[in-house]
Amino acid sequence: MQSAVTAARGAVRQILDFGLPPRCPGCGTVAEDVHRFCLHCWQQLHFLGEPCCARCGLPFDYDPGADAECAACLAEPPAFDRLRAAVAYGEIARRVVLKLKYSGRPGVAETLAHFMRRHVDGEDGDAILAPVPLHRWRIWKRGYNQAALIASALGRRTGLGTDLALIERVKATPRLKGKGRRERALVVRGAFRLGEKAKTRVKGRSVLLIDDVYTTGATANACAKALKRAGAARVNILCWARVVRSDD
Repeated sequence: MQSAVTAARGAVRQILDFGLPPRCPGCGTVAEDVHRFCLHCWQQLHFLGEPCCARCGLPFDYDPGADAECAACLAEPPAFDRLRAAVAYGEIARRVVLKLKYSGRPGVAETLAHFMRRHVDGEDGDAILAPVPLHRWRIWKRGYNQAALIASALGRRTGLGTDLALIERVKATPRLKGKGRRERALVVRGAFRLGEKAKTRVKGRSVLLIDDVYTTGATANACAKALKRAGAARVNILCWARVVRSDD
């Protein structure tokens, strides 16, 4: 019976692949399998890992030791405990995010979660997966919160508990693109809060906060501060891409 079901699934997959073959998430050309990039796009992706800053994940050119932090984190420690990203922000990473956010392609979240999954290893098994929230007006306009889609996909892959409404965005903030670090921090100040039930849930627990792109850290820091005020023991950040530059 099981072999028959497997064979039937294989036949359906072949039909779908013929009629709707998987596409490269970066450029849209036909790919070998789901979540697969074409060779051209794959070669332009810079996957992040060790060695890196123990706090913000900024890649190092050499290995200074397991607990070493970058100059920016030492000078001004962020509110979160650890941040990791699947890839460095570049042209292909940007294209994928734009497809997810503005082209009505929610399925792209599954691809992002596929590559982000490796950074979840080592997380507290009792950690709560939560997305960086969007204001309700932006959700109404876009139709969904891309970070929530990624968090849901990661929850299915990891088995971690997911709370898509853990943090509330109570202030509609202007777009942060083009603003500097300090200006961004001022814009998102007071934009996030947790309700009483959420405060009870996070008290003494770890939270893994999910987002699409990390730029200057203003949004991540504001969310982490809200979570820490609510009693969270630890706040880690995981995103698809992060900007890599000396002043990030």
